[in-house]
Amino acid sequence: MASKSMWELEIRHEGLGKYRHIRGSDRHVVEQKAAYQAAQWDQQWESKLEKDRKAQESSRKAAERDQEIRQNARLKEQTAQEKARQKEQEQQRKEDRRQEGIERDTSAKVELEKLRNILNHTLKINDAINWDQLKDTTPFKEPAPKLKLPPPPKDQPLPPTPVSEVATMQPSVSSKSNPPSKNSAKYQPVFGLMDNFISSWKSKKIEAATQLFNNDYAEWAAECKKLDDHDACELKNWEARKAIIESSNVSRNAEWERTVARIKTENIGKKSYWEKSCDEVRAKHSFLTKQWEDRKTAFLESQKETNAAVDLCRGNYIAKDQGAIADYCDSVLSNSTYPDYFPKQWDMDYNAETRTLVVEYALPAPESLPTLKEVLYQISKDDYKETYLSEKERDTLYDSLLYQMALRTVHELFEADTAEALDVVAFAGIVTALDKTTGHHVTACILSVLARKEAFMQINLASVEPKACFKSLKGVAAASLAGLAPVAPILTIDKSDRRFVDGYAVAETIDSKTNLAIMDWEDFEHLIREVFEQEFATGGGEVKVTQASRDGGVDAVAFDPDPIKGGKTVIQAKRYANTVGVSAVRDLYGTVTHEGANKGILVTTSDYGPDAYEFASNKPLTLINGSQLLWLLEKHGHQARINLNEAKLENKQNMR
Repeated sequence: MASKSMWELEIRHEGLGKYRHIRGSDRHVVEQKAAYQAAQWDQQWESKLEKDRKAQESSRKAAERDQEIRQNARLKEQTAQEKARQKEQEQQRKEDRRQEGIERDTSAKVELEKLRNILNHTLKINDAINWDQLKDTTPFKEPAPKLKLPPPPKDQPLPPTPVSEVATMQPSVSSKSNPPSKNSAKYQPVFGLMDNFISSWKSKKIEAATQLFNNDYAEWAAECKKLDDHDACELKNWEARKAIIESSNVSRNAEWERTVARIKTENIGKKSYWEKSCDEVRAKHSFLTKQWEDRKTAFLESQKETNAAVDLCRGNYIAKDQGAIADYCDSVLSNSTYPDYFPKQWDMDYNAETRTLVVEYALPAPESLPTLKEVLYQISKDDYKETYLSEKERDTLYDSLLYQMALRTVHELFEADTAEALDVVAFAGIVTALDKTTGHHVTACILSVLARKEAFMQINLASVEPKACFKSLKGVAAASLAGLAPVAPILTIDKSDRRFVDGYAVAETIDSKTNLAIMDWEDFEHLIREVFEQEFATGGGEVKVTQASRDGGVDAVAFDPDPIKGGKTVIQAKRYANTVGVSAVRDLYGTVTHEGANKGILVTTSDYGPDAYEFASNKPLTLINGSQLLWLLEKHGHQARINLNEAKLENKQNMR
């Protein structure tokens, strides 16, 4: 098959201990599948946490009840009511334990029933991929910024116009009586007969009448003067009060005018400040709205790009593009729901010419399956009686489960094959489990089957006996799958690492004049491959160089077939003129972990700092400096030299 560019994404879930490589020919589809897988794992993790929480809560409640009962038992004297309460608590505790036993029993039976009917689960659903579900239809949830203007200021009210005080009406002139009149009868003398004869008597009466008039007149005049003086005083007092009132009115009006002017100025100032604040709020809102619109546009563009990639993949799938078919089949298996403790890992390869899909599927180990069969609470013993599957029952369940999984996987792939791109599916079941004879974990293919679509889709899987159906398809498996007896898979996947490139000879071109520190970096990597190939050759090992553009931190990989000390070794070459720091050693250790290698080797033309050596200690890492590299070359018959000063000088010249 012709190789093509592939995208690969590694995802992990620390809580579940899950790990998976997701590969595909399109980056967006790989990211969508990774997100879908991560969401499934998160859901499984939440379910597990919820179960653990319920179990802890149940244990906590049971412990609290037990502690309370023990404390109550220590009391020397208990009333009849207290004893009744304790009895009721004990009955409730036993009832709770009984209910817990029922729940555990039901859960155990449901779990075993799921395993016994794992095939029927897929027969109830359509396994074809819903392309629309792969699309990102999430709305842009961030609300647009709201314009919140500050409330307008309230004008301070103007004080009312002061009412001028008016002076009371000026005092009226006192009324005066009329002056006495001489002609008044009161002042006329009355003469008798004798007065006509005695003139002195007459004169006295006339004098007395005149005196009375003068006295009354003088008294009247004095009263008039008194009234005139009073009226003059009242008038003077009124004029003084009037002057005070008029002065007060003038002062009050002036203060009112000043207050009105001040309040108007303050109102204008507050309104001006409010308008300025509104302008600032509008400007900020406009800025935030522009940012929000940019984010929304970027979100929609990214969503559009993702959905376009899904449409492209759908088009490629319908067109039977080889990479698209493999991606589609991977998605089909990703959507298949299994219990949390199943590995749910696989590798696959599609051959467009033969329309054949080879699937290597990781199956659960025998020891990973649940064995609890029944839980019964015994009231008399206040304990649970747990019944487990016998060894024969476990083996029977395990065999049935694996045959069902093989049939189910083939069924899901064929049923989902809407593009009619699959004629044949070859399934190989891989198990990593504990070998009870050696005490070590082994990985082996224990069953394999090749099915043709036309014949397979005629089978009524709802009514078949899984093992018999598997055998009728000419499937290969040992008599008992639980024994983990390996079988040869009918078809295998070409697992050659696409990163590897053909090596070329460099060692024969170098001599004692060759300065490794200024050597072409690609030639240097191939030289390292050659010398380590010679080093590993004694044990039948092989060393390969990776592509420079996609090396993922790996310059070469050594494979040692020795079953005890062999394995995979990652080799990195650093043609440095300066001291290698600890960061490069950390990167190597991360690469070793990522590649699942047994060991890592870092080779440099210079040397390492103390922190690098300290980090590498007690780790499967080997640090080879320049002098050790020259010794290794000489060991295998090659001569060279390392001059770091010459390399530094050349680096400076190149920088110019």
